[in-house]
Amino acid sequence: MENLKVTLVQQTITPNDPQRNLDHFARSMSAISSTDLIVLPEVFTTGFCASARNYAEVVGGRAYQWMHAQAVKHQAVITGSLVIKEGDIYFNRMVWMRPDGTYAEYDKRHLFRMAGEHTRYAMGSKRLLVELKGWRILPLICYDLRFPVWSRNRNDYDLAIYVANWPSARALHWNRLLQARAIENLSYVVGVNRVGMDEAEQHYAGDSSVYGPAGEMIATSQEAELISVELYAERLQEYREKFPAHLDMDKFELLF
Repeated sequence: MENLKVTLVQQTITPNDPQRNLDHFARSMSAISSTDLIVLPEVFTTGFCASARNYAEVVGGRAYQWMHAQAVKHQAVITGSLVIKEGDIYFNRMVWMRPDGTYAEYDKRHLFRMAGEHTRYAMGSKRLLVELKGWRILPLICYDLRFPVWSRNRNDYDLAIYVANWPSARALHWNRLLQARAIENLSYVVGVNRVGMDEAEQHYAGDSSVYGPAGEMIATSQEAELISVELYAERLQEYREKFPAHLDMDKFELLF
């Protein structure tokens, strides 16, 4: 397990204009010098819009090809979520794209009912665990953050990633829950949000952040910018040895 360099891409998203957003994110990412993992926000091609399904991507299509090209350019894994259509079914899907063109996918489990997301998208049922430089990583999406059972570390991950379109009105919840997930799971946590206004004039303050396994804040920002951090494997291992609370966790089974 080596140290891991992570770049959080916190930017504005233009409602329902995929090509403009892809171009915008590509320009923003051009400033990246060296990293292992690039994290984009939730539904980064459309924003969290009621009409986003009209601009859905397909598996292997434009957005996948763009992510692969960026992964090759930066020689890094790139991840973020997209509105995806398969047949007549839509998903809020997180894509984990590697430079070699292989990828893994996670469909959002907890759909935000207060905005009717559960009426427009199919719910995911499986967690995804991926590996990078020896790190075991759990990718999750936005509203998943509120559900600690789904985020529970079963001694199977070292880093949890949450990508989001989380509005300023509930920024307190975002910040507290990211920290809580790090503390209770003895893991690093990365949360990547957007900034700016959406089509409903709802404001997003960003607050993309990185927390360490003791809940210490490593980085945060409310600006449209890149946030680059290095996660230290040895520090994680030392903390878990010093404070092995995971050895006393309750066992449980998820029922669907």
